[in-house]
Amino acid sequence: MDNTMLIGLTRQLTLRRQMDVVANNIANASTQGFKAERMMLEPDTAFRARHQDGPNRAQFVDEWAMGRDFSQGSLTNTGRPLDLALQGDGFFMVELDGVERFTRDGAFTLNPLGEMVASDGAQVLDAGGAPIVLDPNAGQIVIGETGEITQNGQVIAQVGVAQFADQGVLTKTGDNRYTAPEDAERVIEELPQIKQGFLESSNVRPMLEITTMMEVSRAYASVTRMIKDTDELSRKAIDRLGRP
Repeated sequence: MDNTMLIGLTRQLTLRRQMDVVANNIANASTQGFKAERMMLEPDTAFRARHQDGPNRAQFVDEWAMGRDFSQGSLTNTGRPLDLALQGDGFFMVELDGVERFTRDGAFTLNPLGEMVASDGAQVLDAGGAPIVLDPNAGQIVIGETGEITQNGQVIAQVGVAQFADQGVLTKTGDNRYTAPEDAERVIEELPQIKQGFLESSNVRPMLEITTMMEVSRAYASVTRMIKDTDELSRKAIDRLGRP
């Protein structure tokens, strides 16, 4: 296959992946605590594009990593006592099926056992890594800015908030959550900034994502035309060379 067509095909593959990422951002524009994503590319050193009479600078590219924008989303007042929003860096710690996960989605409730849980039953962990258990009949639940949970003036627990030195080590697992390697450098915040009765909105900017989608679509159409033109040029060249 012509080298130009190979370059075009690899570009089409990356553009299709980029379109998927942008579409996912738009779909999660209203998801609590969702962080916008961007596809990051790198030159493919295993293969190098070449041409006969020009500088040897053209390179194939491949997906390198998924970049995430962990900047703060806006806060929405819900008035519900177990809705929590983090200000600044950090993640709530939850546990599901024995696996610790991290999230910015603080929409929590109490299950029949009095455990503080997420919508799918994942247990919310305290600063010591243990599930938070409250008595729904022990009075009003008050959660301070540092995450301390009090009922009837007594401190019951402190909401656990983990912060990572390198957020790039986090791996997305679905349900707007992340996992971290066991050797990841992290600290448990002693004085996190938590707002009770609020939820953090997605930091996706819909207009920016729509603009990016249009740019990706135009780029894909341009590459498609280039491939067609190259194919037509090759066809004509073969046709002329084949004439007696």
